[in-house]
Amino acid sequence: MAATAATLAASGGACLIAALAMTRLVLALLRRHGILDVPNVRSSHSLPTPRGGGWGVVLTVVPAWLLIARGTGDAASLWIIGAAGVLVAVSWLDDLRGMPVAGRLGVQVLAVAVGVLALAESGPVFQGLLPLWADRLAAGLVWLWFINLFNFMDGIDGLSGTEAASIALGLALVLGLTQAAPAQALQAVTLGGAVLGFLWWNWHPARIFLGDVGSVPLGFLLGWLLLRVAADGLWPVALILPAYHLADATLTLLRRALRQQRVWQAHREHFYQQATAGGLSHAAVTVRVLALNLLLVALAVGAAFGGTGVRLAALAIAGMAVAGLLTHLAARPTDRAA
Repeated sequence: MAATAATLAASGGACLIAALAMTRLVLALLRRHGILDVPNVRSSHSLPTPRGGGWGVVLTVVPAWLLIARGTGDAASLWIIGAAGVLVAVSWLDDLRGMPVAGRLGVQVLAVAVGVLALAESGPVFQGLLPLWADRLAAGLVWLWFINLFNFMDGIDGLSGTEAASIALGLALVLGLTQAAPAQALQAVTLGGAVLGFLWWNWHPARIFLGDVGSVPLGFLLGWLLLRVAADGLWPVALILPAYHLADATLTLLRRALRQQRVWQAHREHFYQQATAGGLSHAAVTVRVLALNLLLVALAVGAAFGGTGVRLAALAIAGMAVAGLLTHLAARPTDRAA
């Protein structure tokens, strides 16, 4: 199955339409059964809103990825789909009645362990800088962090959907242009299309939220795609595309850890949360992140085709752009206006 432009466009479009319809059905079911996210002091929304919209994404993506695995012979992805299915089930239980942190984390560790084993046929993620056993261990730890940061960052309308679509479609563009990994290109475009279908319902004011059933599997699947790209030698792409989420979540959690606060507890200290607390609407923050992500996609494409100098320049520009947005989001309203 070749990842031609027409194939990628058709696959992404089909998943967009499927997720659009699936999320509408999920929304009706969640309302009927009263599965709502009720606002509290740490919430960024003010009205009870159905939670569990991630079902619309995963019920679109999983069949699509199974078809891709069959058509491309990408057997490793079958393990990933299975692990993602387990995460969906556990995360849904967490959405419904809550689960201990240790239980959730334990299942995520097992899912990541399966994913690391599925990387057996891939090259070193860290480009040979570490022994293979250390490379795989470090990749697993980074993957586990990415799953959780994606969950932490799901705090305002449209943000997680915009980030997931930007990363996935950015990967699809890079892989489609390089023709390096047709299976991963198709996986990325179908994931991106499905998230766009969900985003229609999640844009501010959101009619439905992802819930853990969406954010945790999305972090896992995006992490898989990013690690595969890095293992194929396109490590700058894997760093550039998720740079905003990586920076916002990591810096925020480091700051909380240094203050000896419980990093796993809900809070409103992320840069995007500071911006909404300072008067920017959910849509205004998300549009700013989207603008940054468009720049990051362009830089990722340049890094994929450029030499060492171009790659380093792309990384440097990406870092400065992310730092600029974080500074802007954290600024006081008077400073931001100035």
